[in-house]
Amino acid sequence: MTSRRNFLGAAAGGAVFTGISRAAGKSSSMALPEVEARIAKHDFRDLYKEDLPTPCMVVDLDLFEQNVQNMASRTKAIGINVRPHVKVHKSVDVAKRQIALGAIGLTTATVAEAELFSNAGIRNVLWTAQPVGKNKITRAVALAKKDPTFMCIVDDPLIVDQLEEAAGAAHTKMNILADVTVGMTRQGTHPGQPALALAQKIDSSKNLKFHGLMGYSGQASHTHNWEKRKEYSGSALGALRDTKELCVKSGLNVGIMTGGSTGTYNIDFDNGLTELECGSYVFMDTLYRKIGSKNNVEVYDDWQPALTVMATITCRQFPNQGTIDAGNKALLRPTDEVKGMPWLKVQNQGAEYGSVKWNDGDRELKLGDRVELYPSNLDMSTNCYDRYYVARGEKIVDVWPIMGRAGAPQR
Repeated sequence: MTSRRNFLGAAAGGAVFTGISRAAGKSSSMALPEVEARIAKHDFRDLYKEDLPTPCMVVDLDLFEQNVQNMASRTKAIGINVRPHVKVHKSVDVAKRQIALGAIGLTTATVAEAELFSNAGIRNVLWTAQPVGKNKITRAVALAKKDPTFMCIVDDPLIVDQLEEAAGAAHTKMNILADVTVGMTRQGTHPGQPALALAQKIDSSKNLKFHGLMGYSGQASHTHNWEKRKEYSGSALGALRDTKELCVKSGLNVGIMTGGSTGTYNIDFDNGLTELECGSYVFMDTLYRKIGSKNNVEVYDDWQPALTVMATITCRQFPNQGTIDAGNKALLRPTDEVKGMPWLKVQNQGAEYGSVKWNDGDRELKLGDRVELYPSNLDMSTNCYDRYYVARGEKIVDVWPIMGRAGAPQR
């Protein structure tokens, strides 16, 4: 651990408990069948972290709520909307809390995510990939027919034609944004005249309605140092601003300018965006925490780390080392960090196993102790689990499902 990450120390709270007797007033752990029965009934009385199977994901509810409220307050003060990206959490429960605090809708990476959240009653869902192929076009059109507030993006005239035909056959209309590349060579039509031509084609379609432009500068989001991040984002989004100007001069109504990220939430209003697609702020991970904030070069401290992977020490046969039951399948990474114990170094040892190592013999961990790890990458980590255990201190107060890859049936 480097000294600059001592922010993970005392303020993070107690991270490890020994055996099964830490929770005040408890003398024994709850058997797993009873734990599952309680969860099914939404009855969390006397349920504590020590009762949970490991590895598992734990949300610190107080820090999570602080992050969501913080984003809502800060963006309201700036004057920019938030349409949070769900690929980080993939949870209806999280999304509903974001909406309750003023988010104008949601951003999704897949059509399965868009279906899940729309079916949960959340409106104004934006799918940020163009529908390509029969399966995705059919699903996008069906979702648009069911939910008139649904939007998706296109970057190719061919897809405009295919969506126009499919929407016409389904007797429905679709809301469309033109996706403009702003640095990442992943998707998006070229800015300027190509983007204008695409927007005009959408606008002239009988069954498609042009709503505006999207431009996501992924490199800007993780640029270290706030001033450099500001400079990078401003340069990248300049092409999007120029494209909007061309569209407006041609008579198009550009109602939406969407993009941005957690890293540029307090930058991109000045770059012409009307809304942000922030995602990581709800939980934060170790890699994002290193990019620095406006007032802290070392740590991005605008958001607190609210998500951990809890693991158990399963072997103590080797000096200054404890084996844990979290490995490749739990997405353990050497850049993960141990909550409240910055002197521990995380290592991966295989599919099911990892380890924590230390130099200080006075800080020994015991067999059966549990550690909570801050993950390095939220998107990939949450993809390994099917639920969040929501905690206040040691007590479990809720369980939130995480959708599966194909689109979860739950809720």
